[in-house]
Amino acid sequence: MEPVAAKTKEELVSKVREKYAEIAKTGSSCCGPEPSGCGTGSGEPISISLGYDAKSLESVPEEANLGLGCGVPIGHLQLQPGETVLDLGSGPGLDAFLAAQEVGEHGRVIGVDMTPEMLSRARDNAKKIGVDNVDFREGRLESLPVEDNSVDAVTSNCVINLVPDKAVVFREIARVLKPGGRLVISDIILDGKLPEAIEQDIYAYVGCVSGAMQRKDYFDVVEAAGLGAIETLKDVDYGAAVMETVPGEVRGLFDKAGVAANDVIGKVRSVTFRAVKPR
Repeated sequence: MEPVAAKTKEELVSKVREKYAEIAKTGSSCCGPEPSGCGTGSGEPISISLGYDAKSLESVPEEANLGLGCGVPIGHLQLQPGETVLDLGSGPGLDAFLAAQEVGEHGRVIGVDMTPEMLSRARDNAKKIGVDNVDFREGRLESLPVEDNSVDAVTSNCVINLVPDKAVVFREIARVLKPGGRLVISDIILDGKLPEAIEQDIYAYVGCVSGAMQRKDYFDVVEAAGLGAIETLKDVDYGAAVMETVPGEVRGLFDKAGVAANDVIGKVRSVTFRAVKPR
């Protein structure tokens, strides 16, 4: 087991990039206890269980959906034709392509991801469906390759929890949003302390668990970035949901860490929330 506490921030970022490069190549999801992840193939069953519409999923390439999310933030953004939307940690492009349909030919979608393999997969997917209003850019969420006050809406699905310095990410979001712009994000937060073994497991970190912040601390960071009118739209017991979807892989993580499921279930939450940059 590799202790997170002993890692520098950049070492953690490197581990996350390495993990998601593998996911891009193999199609494996991120919740398994070992680098191979928790399976290959279509992410549609997981996405539908999260709340994605089956018909909407049919409109994007199957390769764009790896089942990596923890919510459906795009469904709450209320995008309008002609808007510019930014997808943080855009991966193979699922939410970016759905957003592109909503903003239309006069709108624009910017997807930012730090993993070259994910960007390659997303760009290939864009070519398959002939989408030309989506721009996938390589970059870190702590230093977005996006101009100040240039986007109407920001979304992200289970990615910010993987960034060691989340305060910087939300300051970047505030920087690129136009005054009055909004964000809807699905992310992992904690209600209570996790067992130390889980907190220190690097695979729990890249699997979206041990990198999460406590609920109050998380939303304090959002507010401190200058984002207001924070509203929780959905709050789900993520641990229980994942246990139900891929029980073998989750139990493998718990067994590896030597903890009981009851020590984790109920504490790991998938929260979808909205916030606004004041005018």
